[in-house]
Amino acid sequence: MSVEYPLSQRPSAATKLRRALEDPNAFLMLPGVYDGFSARIALEVGFDGLYMTGAGSTASVIGHADLGLLTQTQMRTHAEMIASIAALPCYQNSPLPLVSDADTGYGGPIMIARTVQQYAQSGVAGLHIEDQVQTKRCGHLAGKELVDKATFVTRIRAAVQARQRIGSDIVIIARTDSLQSLGYDEAIGRLKVAREAGADVAFFEGMTSKEQAKKLVEDLAPMPCLMNMVDSGVTPSMTADEIKELGYKIMIVPFAAVAPAYNAIKVEMETLKKTGALSSSSKTVTPHKVFRVCGVEDSMTIDAEAGGKSFSGGID
Repeated sequence: MSVEYPLSQRPSAATKLRRALEDPNAFLMLPGVYDGFSARIALEVGFDGLYMTGAGSTASVIGHADLGLLTQTQMRTHAEMIASIAALPCYQNSPLPLVSDADTGYGGPIMIARTVQQYAQSGVAGLHIEDQVQTKRCGHLAGKELVDKATFVTRIRAAVQARQRIGSDIVIIARTDSLQSLGYDEAIGRLKVAREAGADVAFFEGMTSKEQAKKLVEDLAPMPCLMNMVDSGVTPSMTADEIKELGYKIMIVPFAAVAPAYNAIKVEMETLKKTGALSSSSKTVTPHKVFRVCGVEDSMTIDAEAGGKSFSGGID
């Protein structure tokens, strides 16, 4: 992921993701982001890619639990905004790949094909489609309802054919939530038929042990596998090194921004309500700091290079 390319030869984010999956030494740890600010912070830290969490996006956009309430248009628009940030030249090796939740694909084959086309045109590098019914819920909640295997395969096939039809490198990730209700053998069976339908990566949601995680990689080899690391969920906590050692190619951490944001914001809100002022630690984050994280200096450079005078007096 650290190869430098001349601007004229720079591959797309989807091509970079696909090349990383083919590289036997590559491993991608993708922090979950849910808005432009969390994406900016992750990129400031230096991650090589991002994951757009559906749960976090739903909480951020409409303030609701992850029950499949965001529409395809809302999710695509949100993903496009984050992908555009990851493609800014101020970040090393941009465009950086964004993997995005695409829920159930938002309908039948025609809608799924449109979803893939829209996500690809929006700069998304990879997306995952699952086997829950359309009124889905977070993978770490109980009581999930599933479509049958044939319907799941139809979803994946529609996604793969759409990718081929538009000549895109966008990576199709097949996700199954069937472990909870149908067991390991059925879940593996679903991922195997998804592989036969052309899926690029396997996403086995809700695994319950490290032994199970290891067996999955062995049973699906050489298909690349994705680990969804949701701390305090049903999957035991593991580090990136442990997950890589098990043979996984991608690790997504959906709550990497959501959990600390909740904790920090709640503490500050409680302090403000109790004392009438923010804590001393919050006062160190000035408007200038926030604006610089969000690229104000790049905007100033663009203006100056074009002969503009908007920032001739600076911002300090």
